[in-house]
Amino acid sequence: MMLASGAPAEAAPKIPKFKAPKIFGTTFQSDPKHDFTKGIHSRRNGILRGRITHIRGNVAEYEPVKWKPAKHTEGYFVGPPEGNVMAYASPIAKDVIYLSAFGCKSWMGELTTTRNSSLGSKRCSRSTLIKRHRRTPIPSLITVYKGKIVKVQEIFTP
Repeated sequence: MMLASGAPAEAAPKIPKFKAPKIFGTTFQSDPKHDFTKGIHSRRNGILRGRITHIRGNVAEYEPVKWKPAKHTEGYFVGPPEGNVMAYASPIAKDVIYLSAFGCKSWMGELTTTRNSSLGSKRCSRSTLIKRHRRTPIPSLITVYKGKIVKVQEIFTP
């Protein structure tokens, strides 16, 4: 079996199946066991609807996002309000799965979402993930496993 990237399936990291949040959920996902008073650290295992806000070396800082319907457009994603500390930090796995909604070559290139979904489906390199998300916070489904970011799947918003 081959993946879309052309790599053998056995090269992909073994990630458990986690329940994905609603793509356009209108509330922030809770993390009741996370103690935000103990400094910024990794989220528990699972999938967060969020965006990477900062990358320093191998570590990405990220925050949850929620969908905010708007009056004259479909809506947009927003992060926590100013002063609300809901941030996490995790290393980006060397074999991270990065599924772009915009292709690998250029920002806002070809739209590569799955049929009937707003989720990215084009597998791109780890370096593309770091370069793109260092510049622009893109709403994504961020999968954390064993303290590392193992998958980032971008969410396309018109």
